[in-house]
Amino acid sequence: MGTTQLETVPEPKYWHLKTVLSEALDSEFAVGEILPNERDLAARFGVARATLRQALEQLELEGRLQRRRGVGTTVAPPRMGVAVGTDRGSWPGAPGDDWQPADSEPAVPPADVARALETGPDELVHTVRRTRVSHGQPVAAELLYVPSSSVPDLTAIDAPAGPARARAVLRELDRLDLEGQDRAVELGSARADDARALDRLPGAPVLVVTTRFLAGGRTAALSVATYRADTCRLTFGDEGAVEIHHGPERQAS
Repeated sequence: MGTTQLETVPEPKYWHLKTVLSEALDSEFAVGEILPNERDLAARFGVARATLRQALEQLELEGRLQRRRGVGTTVAPPRMGVAVGTDRGSWPGAPGDDWQPADSEPAVPPADVARALETGPDELVHTVRRTRVSHGQPVAAELLYVPSSSVPDLTAIDAPAGPARARAVLRELDRLDLEGQDRAVELGSARADDARALDRLPGAPVLVVTTRFLAGGRTAALSVATYRADTCRLTFGDEGAVEIHHGPERQAS
């Protein structure tokens, strides 16, 4: 690798560095290859390590790089197209839903979830954990919050624990007449539990999709799904379906 110095440019230095690094990734590195350490990269491009970190974070957000535990920063593989999510006429767990139930337990939800569900501050709700895997790679993790009033016939005897209990909650939820859904998407940073589920480092960029499922004139369930921002490009079609694109596109949106 030669030495490249940055010239003065009107845009932020880290943004220009991101462009230079992206070109280097295309011409000098193979998928899965580990990048040199920050000290060597900063010296090559004549920038401070703080500037380099900003550029690397942008490239990770765009899916060009991956930070892997115990390995370092590597060149990300091409994205693969996988459709996920449910259409607006289906509950979670309906046929065609590729999420895998992992566990369920009664727990007190976060305050903002409790407000959306109109449950008491200390009221337990069924918390279903689900995961989504594509080509052997974890791409999303979900927490689905279901108040007891939405699944009144569920008993501990019917579903004691684990995936069986999660499936039982989803089965009972499907008995309700779904009136509609609404979704919100925001960019966030992976919390420790999200990072473990998605095999990322804490603080890695993620896309958080919050979905309210409406029945009986109220929020009958609320889903908080966390997608890997380095691999997922979310689009919403006419039916409200969510797609993950791991294709040539490099910009997460």
